Amino acid sequence: MSVVILPEGDWIRGITIRQPWATCILAGKSPENRPVHWPWEGWVLIHAGKTKPEPAVLRDPLVATAIRGRELHLGAVIGVARLTGCHPDQGPERCASPWAERGAHHLVLDDVQELPLPVPAAGQLGPWKPTEDLLDRVFQQLPAVRP
Repeated sequence: MSVVILPEGDWIRGITIRQPWATCILAGKSPENRPVHWPWEGWVLIHAGKTKPEPAVLRDPLVATAIRGRELHLGAVIGVARLTGCHPDQGPERCASPWAERGAHHLVLDDVQELPLPVPAAGQLGPWKPTEDLLDRVFQQLPAVRP
């Protein structure tokens, strides 16, 4: 596998998302809901948090359908995506997605790519800057993705 030469500068962040929501994003969940606006746009690592999901959440029909046949990895980067925008909830007539929470800010994620193997990482609240080593381990698995 060839080594990817990654751009320098402020082009990527990590975003820690609790399970099962992180895996739902890989299955097509959009938007990702956040309590505050995110002004930053660019590539993001999809990091699954370390907390085990509540059993009741796993029984939700929307969630159950999205995660069927998938493993819920914890404490690891499981994919990458491009964050192309963030907007406040504008009601179901503007954002009809069943995933959109009313009153939340909606992160718009495009070009979502799932990693073949999860990459263990610590993560943290809010957008975080990944290390070069972590980026190397992630993008070695995605040779067709060129940020």
